[in-house]
Amino acid sequence: MNRRGFLQRAAATGLLAACAGRSRHAPGGASTLPAPPPLSADALLSETQRRTFNYFWQTTEVARGLAPDLTPDPAPVSIASMGFAFTAVPVGVEHGWVTRAEAAQRVRGWLQFLRDAPQGPDGSGMAGHKGFFYHFLDAATGTRFANSELSTVDSALLFMGLRSCGQYFNGAGPDETEIRSLADLVCDRADWNWMQANGPGICMGWRPETGFLSADWIGYNEAMFVYLLALGSTSHPVGPDSWAAWTSGYSSSWGTIMGVEHLTFGALFAHQFTQVWVNLRGINDAYMSARGFDYFENSRRAVLSQRAYAIANPMGWEGYGPDVWGLSACDGPYDGMLVYRGANARFHTYAARGVYLHAQDQIDDGTLSVSATLGCLPFAPELVMPAVSAMYQRYGSVIYTDYGFVDCYNPSFKFEVQLLSGRRVGDLGWVDSRYYGLTQGPIVAMIENYRSGLIWRLMQNDSVIRRGLVRAGFTGGWLG
Repeated sequence: MNRRGFLQRAAATGLLAACAGRSRHAPGGASTLPAPPPLSADALLSETQRRTFNYFWQTTEVARGLAPDLTPDPAPVSIASMGFAFTAVPVGVEHGWVTRAEAAQRVRGWLQFLRDAPQGPDGSGMAGHKGFFYHFLDAATGTRFANSELSTVDSALLFMGLRSCGQYFNGAGPDETEIRSLADLVCDRADWNWMQANGPGICMGWRPETGFLSADWIGYNEAMFVYLLALGSTSHPVGPDSWAAWTSGYSSSWGTIMGVEHLTFGALFAHQFTQVWVNLRGINDAYMSARGFDYFENSRRAVLSQRAYAIANPMGWEGYGPDVWGLSACDGPYDGMLVYRGANARFHTYAARGVYLHAQDQIDDGTLSVSATLGCLPFAPELVMPAVSAMYQRYGSVIYTDYGFVDCYNPSFKFEVQLLSGRRVGDLGWVDSRYYGLTQGPIVAMIENYRSGLIWRLMQNDSVIRRGLVRAGFTGGWLG
């Protein structure tokens, strides 16, 4: 979605307001950064993937699969994070970090919770309605947190995780048999036709107090998988006119950034999310066929434009360059104006940072997300690997900890102000103290897709995804 849509949905969750009341951290830190332990590029990928998998395995509640939106601060459960937790499990099994039997038992319990979680139109005491789930759930009760919305995109992230586990656990034993059955059951309950309240497009969500949100998912953004699930649904499929509604907004996003022509979206997560699960290389719908390349190449072009922007560095932020880049939705140090190098500069807390087509949408305050970079690994490995290695070597002693890379950091932020989160670390600037499920998830999956294609192969066998692609007009490549 465009920046306005991102901020509208973020504000709608109530999480930003909740964060504002958390404890604040004073500046401080050492003046010199020690060197991190030496790791080759390949070893860094392996260790990062293992640590990031552990984030999901260790922070997701064992019995119910309730995954926190972020760690270590107190936070509600995020159903999107739950979707990434499901997706991480097959990766952990394949690498031997957990046994298949242990993983299957845990996933079965998570699915049983989702099956039994109360659904209904009431504003409290429910986990969802019409097969969809509230964006945030209370960690104690497993039901709606605060006034969060019934979210189509976050429910769809959950469903993609369920479907990947349904494909992976294909054994004959009772745990794996029930996993497949429950994954289909939970996904099939989603009434996608009900979510077409405003027309053929898919509505962003619904609240029991006020009804459907006014905005639909229209135009190029992270929500392509929402339409693939809706088009491929076995119980409540939407018509092909929904895909036409979705792509009708593409024209406002097509353009050239830093000399690179592509279907644009400033924050890199939008170019990653669908392709965490769906390999869009070599397959095309009518729109991209007319443009002469596929969505995979489009994401690669987004990488090229962001790297070129970092090299140009028009705002003069510290650290930016050919091997240090990556703007996306992430945390941030401060919300307000400060004077940076003699000029007023706007800093943000959580925001959809990125290089946008339209100048008024631009968000760049010097804050970098490693997930933005690592999540693009399959698209441009020759650019991503040097960048990840450089960021680790330069800043790894403070941005690389038990669960891999923290959400973000800002080498330019050296102001003596009160911080919403994180800390000042001498010469580095600001370093976040949080991990978010939404940024950890693409790291685990995209490293695996780059190395083995595991998640892509699983979803290529999924009948719902294949049917959704075909009904959207995709042809070629692995679709046959």
